[in-house]
Amino acid sequence: MKSLYNVTDNHELLARLNNITPATQPQWGKMNAAQMLAHCQVPLQIGFGELQLKRMFLGYIFGSMAKKKLMSNAPFDKNLPTFNQALIKHQPDFEVEKEKLSAYIKRLATGGPEGITKRPHPFFGPLSTHEWDQLQYKHLNHHLEQFGV
Repeated sequence: MKSLYNVTDNHELLARLNNITPATQPQWGKMNAAQMLAHCQVPLQIGFGELQLKRMFLGYIFGSMAKKKLMSNAPFDKNLPTFNQALIKHQPDFEVEKEKLSAYIKRLATGGPEGITKRPHPFFGPLSTHEWDQLQYKHLNHHLEQFGV
């Protein structure tokens, strides 16, 4: 699997991101492009320890099972529900959100695994830096595919 810590893989993902415009339509789901850009920042904020959420009750029950599926090579299912903090209901500024998301993605290549939190994920529980990387890459890839890039 590709890695956001790897500069080449990171740049490839950024190039795909740069192909999204405010007019790019999703192939599934309810978010527009600006909302998707804002949404994708939330897991990165958690991974960097900037957003600290308590462990979710459902995470204690289902987190380890979901983590096994997450760590497989299978892509995320379409139209999966998300947690409240990642639901973007307002209309954010596309260019602002694109720049912020790009900065977070670049930070993974420059900071590497050392920049990732040691706190458990609020749903999946404890994750290694490799697992955080897989989670972030798969999530971003999922949403880029959602928008056809």
